[in-house]
Amino acid sequence: MQTFKTSFSRALAVPFAAAIALLLPAAARADEARLVLPDLGSVEFLGMSGRSLLLLGLVVCALGGVFGSIVYRQLKSLQVHRSMLEVSELIYETCKTYLITQGKFILILEAFIGVIMVVYFGWLRHFDAAKVIAILIFSLLGIGGSYGVAWFGIRVNTFANSRTAFAALRGKPFPTYAIPLKAGMSIGTMLISTELVMMLCILLFVPRDYAGPCFIGFAIGESLGASALRIAGGIFTKIADIGSDLMKIVFNIKEDDARNPGVIADCTGDNAGDSVGPTADGFETYGVTGVALISFILLGVKDPTVQVQLLVWIFAMRILMIVTSVVSYLVNEAAARARYGAVDRMNFEAPLTSLVWLTSFVSIAVTFVASYVLIPNLGGDTTLWWKLSLIITCGTLAGAVIPELVKVFTSTESAHVREIVTASREGGASLNVLAGLTAGNFSAFWMGIAIATLMAIGYAVSLAGLSHLMLAPAVFAFGLVAFGFLGMGPVTIAVDSYGPVTDNAQSVFELSVIETQPGIKQELKKDFGFDVDFERAKHYLEENDGAGNTFKATAKPVLIGTAVVGATTMIFSIIMVLTDGLTANMQYLTILHAPFLLGLIVGGAVIYWFTGASTQAVSTGAYRAVEFIKANIKLESAEKASIADSKKVVEICTQYAQRGMWNIFLTVFFITLAFACLESYFFIGYLISIAIFGLYQAIFMADAGGAWDNAKKVVEVELKAKGTPLHAASVVGDTVGDPFKDTSSVAMNPIIKFTTLFGLLAVELATELQNSTRWALAAVFFAVALVFVWRSFYGMRIQVGVKEQRARQAQAA
Repeated sequence: MQTFKTSFSRALAVPFAAAIALLLPAAARADEARLVLPDLGSVEFLGMSGRSLLLLGLVVCALGGVFGSIVYRQLKSLQVHRSMLEVSELIYETCKTYLITQGKFILILEAFIGVIMVVYFGWLRHFDAAKVIAILIFSLLGIGGSYGVAWFGIRVNTFANSRTAFAALRGKPFPTYAIPLKAGMSIGTMLISTELVMMLCILLFVPRDYAGPCFIGFAIGESLGASALRIAGGIFTKIADIGSDLMKIVFNIKEDDARNPGVIADCTGDNAGDSVGPTADGFETYGVTGVALISFILLGVKDPTVQVQLLVWIFAMRILMIVTSVVSYLVNEAAARARYGAVDRMNFEAPLTSLVWLTSFVSIAVTFVASYVLIPNLGGDTTLWWKLSLIITCGTLAGAVIPELVKVFTSTESAHVREIVTASREGGASLNVLAGLTAGNFSAFWMGIAIATLMAIGYAVSLAGLSHLMLAPAVFAFGLVAFGFLGMGPVTIAVDSYGPVTDNAQSVFELSVIETQPGIKQELKKDFGFDVDFERAKHYLEENDGAGNTFKATAKPVLIGTAVVGATTMIFSIIMVLTDGLTANMQYLTILHAPFLLGLIVGGAVIYWFTGASTQAVSTGAYRAVEFIKANIKLESAEKASIADSKKVVEICTQYAQRGMWNIFLTVFFITLAFACLESYFFIGYLISIAIFGLYQAIFMADAGGAWDNAKKVVEVELKAKGTPLHAASVVGDTVGDPFKDTSSVAMNPIIKFTTLFGLLAVELATELQNSTRWALAAVFFAVALVFVWRSFYGMRIQVGVKEQRARQAQAA
């Protein structure tokens, strides 16, 4: 690893320093800062100023955080057997080590981004030192927010996993469902509340003349943190998952066998990839979408009064979603407890589905009521309140409709999943893989049609009166659709967080080897007052894991859809800058302008490079993990794998996750700079292209992976066919789908948003340079990007790892 860091530094230092040296003297001084916020106290809402109303909202957000912490303490106080608690605490300790390591890497990345922000705000925009420092501080706060909620998420989930495993021993399915969802609501409300508190503090307490740039800095920081944690977490978790799963075929052992040293790494990966990554990603998604809308309002709306009305209205909608989500959760939980509390069997997906739809309907109702109260007259038009509410409703419905479409392709009851199982009976792994690819392709078609339909409705409504208030009302409508996607914030995060808890709970049960402990049934009866049926408990945990797989899959298209629709709004902000408010250079925004068309083509190429690079990191790391596990697994002489061997697998996963993340992130960083410098409208085409290609590639990969995963679950839980050729075929399909659904697809979201946000700064820098300087910088930056493209494959090949290992062995000998 040290050698890698050294070579990385040498490859980067000279071209980066040369590029900055060229940028500094060339950067022009702007006369005044853009994105100046209006006076929030200038407009009244419900008899109070906009500022006072948002201060009240700040209190509501703080109460949302209190709710999350109360639920967290409730989880911590639940009963759990010591053997299960020991396993969950070991998982937490390895997660802590992973997060600390990633935190150091993120700070190094922030140093590079910080240099660009200093150049942009200090030299180009001519901000004084205090303002530049404030913007850098807010970028650090953005990183801290993403990192902090990720840490909170793994702490909550590692409390919940052992409590869920223990609750299954009581012989009723309801607690096995209720505890993971409670953990998810704790994370969801804490995440949204923290996000809103930070953004409201910028809005309310930062001076108006540079609150806008502080929003940009904050968004870049959280996007940077989410990108790194998503990419590295996705690589880590799938290295561990594949390494652990393949042992079931190689040695014909059970799921999460305690003798397998890869299982602890797999559990750590469940949190690194399915908790840390999504939590940081969710935090960033809500922030960046908000910043995109704020940027549009400040650039596209000229009337300061309307700006205030729209800003206060948007934040009020965000604040109210905490209330609607918590209320919907409490109502749904009471109904689920009444229906399922005493039964011996339940459909774990049913109450999760009802929660999503209940929250959707409550959110829609609250949107219309709050809009009528807050903006009954917008710019002299008394009908816009319901028109804007209708546009948001399109997004809110998407947050409920998209999960239903995802379930058509990934649920254990899905015909597509059943077809994968059927195909595997006679066709083995080959037809298993082909059937999964088919499911992914069909899902991308239907998902694209659904998203386009809802956006089209928003566009149609935007034609009815918005044009007299703002430029490009359709773009604002698309931003509101993305905003509506997130209208059920805490619940969306909760059902996504449900999955890693259920997955870990099954592992905790096996790793605790509680079944084999002498006198355990008598001990449980004496200490906790119930008789235990271990087989029934295992069945509940496995069945609930299938529901977790499904709902993990449902959240991914919502987040990627939000990224794409939100990126549209942010791209408009860049276009506004380049065209001086849509008054100049419009002839370049067409495929008749060759650079624009070339940008559209190159964006797709970069998406396919990214897919391959992230999968390559998983493949090579998994090879090394499998190699180590096969050499060190002790099936005859040990009841459990040694802690040392388990930590070694974690180390292998961390090593390749970091290397993959460095190569990918730095390629994205330098290629963004290169294309921004090459030609501004080429860059616009590039941004549009990565959003569209990324949308379909992500949906295809996520849903194909989810279908493979639950096909394996059907074989294991419903058919009880573990150890058969059918099971082996389903495991192969699942391992193919692992990097599809949890590495490449999910990282598209932060990659698209980081590129767009960072591109906003980069392209403005580039426009102030002479063409010869721009092209020279583009060549330098692209050359550096190609170094990391080369490293992402040729430096990460399996054969390279084998040669390195042999060289180390020869040196040691």
